[in-house]
Amino acid sequence: MAMGGAKKAEGAVAANINVTPMIDVMLVLLIIFMIVTPAITAGFQATIPRAKNPDSKEEGEGEIRLGIDKDGKFYLDITDPRTGKYTGPRFISDEDLPAQLTTLYANRTVDKILYLRADEGIEYGRVQQALEIARKAGVRVVGAIAEQERAAKPERR
Repeated sequence: MAMGGAKKAEGAVAANINVTPMIDVMLVLLIIFMIVTPAITAGFQATIPRAKNPDSKEEGEGEIRLGIDKDGKFYLDITDPRTGKYTGPRFISDEDLPAQLTTLYANRTVDKILYLRADEGIEYGRVQQALEIARKAGVRVVGAIAEQERAAKPERR
């Protein structure tokens, strides 16, 4: 009897598939996908509502923007006024948001403005929750960020 348990005649070739290289390749691909997938899907993703006449002011230094994505997760987007360094949107948990906003607005004396960027499909209650947290943290003015509504193409007759 052969090692695999199958009987074979003298001099016959065993037709066994060696799956070890295939398993190695599959594990490498799995690791690559595990590393790359979070990098692709990370960050703030929201469909911003459109408005006919949004404020055309560009985002400036020192502004604090709070984003709410389509899943209702909070993201802080900050540009440091001293260094001009942009941190990019970063996820912040519901529990950490009040303390983070309080810290950011504690040293501000004049501009206690928060720019809110929220996905158009989230529930209004989530926006209201963010506004309540911001108010308790010392925010006095909230600006809603919207995208310019595209002009409708005239119909051809």
